[in-house]
Amino acid sequence: MPITDLLERNSKLYGEEVALVEINPEVTEVPQVTWKEYELIQPTASAPYRRQITWSVFDEKANRVANLLMQRGIRKGQKVAILLMNCLDWLPIYFGVLKTGAVAVPLNFRYTAKEIEYCVNLADADVLFFGPEFIGRVEDIAQDIGKDRILFFVGSNPPSFAESYSDAAANCSSTAPKVLIEDKDDAAIYYSSGTTGFPKAILLDHTALMQSARMEAIHHETTHDDVFLCIPPLYHTGAKMHWFGSLYTGSRAVILKGNTPKAILDAVSWEKCTIVWLLVPWCQDILAAIERGDIRLEDYQLSQWRLMHIGAQPVPPSLIRHWLQYFPHHKYDTNYGLSESTGPGCVHLGMENVHKVGAIGVPGYGWRCKIVDEKDREVQQGDVGELCVKGPGVMKCYYHDEKATNEVLKDGWLHTGDMAKQDEDGFIFLVDRKKDVIISGGENLYPVQIESFLSSCPKVHDVAVIGLPDPRLGEIAAAIIQVKEGMTCTEEEINHFCLDLPRYKRPRKIIFADVPRNPTGKIEKPKLRQIYCGVRLVEAQNRG
Repeated sequence: MPITDLLERNSKLYGEEVALVEINPEVTEVPQVTWKEYELIQPTASAPYRRQITWSVFDEKANRVANLLMQRGIRKGQKVAILLMNCLDWLPIYFGVLKTGAVAVPLNFRYTAKEIEYCVNLADADVLFFGPEFIGRVEDIAQDIGKDRILFFVGSNPPSFAESYSDAAANCSSTAPKVLIEDKDDAAIYYSSGTTGFPKAILLDHTALMQSARMEAIHHETTHDDVFLCIPPLYHTGAKMHWFGSLYTGSRAVILKGNTPKAILDAVSWEKCTIVWLLVPWCQDILAAIERGDIRLEDYQLSQWRLMHIGAQPVPPSLIRHWLQYFPHHKYDTNYGLSESTGPGCVHLGMENVHKVGAIGVPGYGWRCKIVDEKDREVQQGDVGELCVKGPGVMKCYYHDEKATNEVLKDGWLHTGDMAKQDEDGFIFLVDRKKDVIISGGENLYPVQIESFLSSCPKVHDVAVIGLPDPRLGEIAAAIIQVKEGMTCTEEEINHFCLDLPRYKRPRKIIFADVPRNPTGKIEKPKLRQIYCGVRLVEAQNRG
């Protein structure tokens, strides 16, 4: 069953129910009110800060997109790129592309003009939808990418080098096109994070997307009555595939254009959200705001919020223990995955396993896992090796890159590049990225373990550990520490805190600075290496 069938089913079963709400706290007209006052306002779909569409309108918009593309000659298997910030148009355009049998190609909103050009060319995209935030970048490359492509502008006042999407789609039929789509048909190309150069194009089929939708609903016991708060960017498999749980159950979702603690808690209160997927930095910000007194939980309606889950990066156990002190009624889940495995969930903790916080969990619904050494032999339980996963969500290939595909896909097993180990109960613990392991004086240091330890320091807001070159040891561990707002911290304090670490694991250099993270919450370690690997290092004093 292709993923588009779910949208058509929801339109028939729940046509007049709200499917998507968009809240934009950056709009000046957003009300500065309590949740009780907000209920009295009874906001409408036309409020500047709040828009909504029903399932039937969602489906009709997707059909108009599909018929527009087909009028312009787009056929099954062709590629259509999408470069938009989160908005109400995002998902209807995505599903409109899929309804033609074409392949949707979401693009990272942080891409430079050259990266946009590279990704559009690599995917063989024939169409590009883009929003007002990207006019300058697209204009820089319009003469090159616009020669053989259609450029649709999503917004008012289109630039001269693009067509207005809304004008072009207005007169198109709202009836679904008659296109046979099968489970194994190509559905989407998602791009890797590109941490080792330009990103790779990850090709997924409809089976993979449906697996993700079904799995999300099962893992989080999503029902038709749930309300999902979606904050991360929809171009990424994380946000998209978590929202697929709402698609699978026909339940409402709220797209929030903002991630401040107040914006998040306002949205949860106003829209009665029950499931919220957060990234580590946002959890840290909420907890910090509570402790500073900037946020008073009693000012919000949060009793219906039943599940907070996290993915996209390693989660310090201390963070979740801290979270549950303020939100003791919350169920919690950690979701592990890659775009190559159709996003989150190939491994997950499970809401019933909060006692195992620190683990990424057990194989997800429909998935198998193993941990192997460098010769692809399964390691003994408790030993560190590379995590491999196998299931219906594994990518078909890296598009136009057979060599890279063969390096990570072996007999249906996806080699994740993540180092992991398994405990006696079968729970998998992420140790680190294979390429991030620091070899210092012949010892393997795993930054995630050191980061997890330092995250429990009361003065540490965020931390990243990287390897820096050292003439004697080869590499040393350096900790980049972002101190909590309003606090001061010294190198001596951190060194004293680290006395509880084995001596060889203690960072030998402490750097106080902001920790950069990408839109999906991952620490941007290549950026940190670029900044700090070139500086002259003075070996820290013996920590013993």
